[in-house]
Amino acid sequence: MLIECKDIFKAFGNRQVLKGLDFSVEKGEILSIIGASGAGKTTLLQILGTILSPDSGKVIIDGTDVFSLNQKQLAEFRNRKIGFVFQFHHLLPEFSALENVIMPALIGKTLSVKEMKDRAKDILAELGLAGKEESRPSELSGGEQQRVAIARALINSPELILADEPTGNLDSVTKEELHNLFFKLRDTYGQTIIIVTHDPSLAERSDRILEIKDGSFV
Repeated sequence: MLIECKDIFKAFGNRQVLKGLDFSVEKGEILSIIGASGAGKTTLLQILGTILSPDSGKVIIDGTDVFSLNQKQLAEFRNRKIGFVFQFHHLLPEFSALENVIMPALIGKTLSVKEMKDRAKDILAELGLAGKEESRPSELSGGEQQRVAIARALINSPELILADEPTGNLDSVTKEELHNLFFKLRDTYGQTIIIVTHDPSLAERSDRILEIKDGSFV
């Protein structure tokens, strides 16, 4: 078991967004979370990513009660254990693809700069971006930019990848390529992947689907 969530509540003002969610995620599982806009999907993903804390309840990731950690410990845990992929890739425009990919490794300081660059080159090549290492984001297609973002999520070898609408901004052909890529990554690296998506074709290929409605699982 990689993740256990117990009785997760979260409100913003008077609006109760998450209403006592309980679930677990196995290691190596690809889980899709679906639901209408405003149902609480992204809030839940941000809590799983330790970006947002719940009002009550526990999130245990790889045996660690994450919200019992202090801020420094939590930041280190997040950097080491969790990779993020968003709908909008959030690449830094002034840096090359390679430089964008190594950013989390520079923060984590667990590898030498040479090791970071070598690993980043290997991941970019595996994602079909060999020869694009020095390209700026503006010189890459939307699909290529998203692959750079995925490489960035992989650089620290995290056990958990969290993806928020990762194909929501792409054309159908590129979407299908990235769908295939998520499953290849799981098979290659053994990572656990949780995807928030409105895309039924991506959700249906997952190992399991959880649907949120009005802050609760259907």
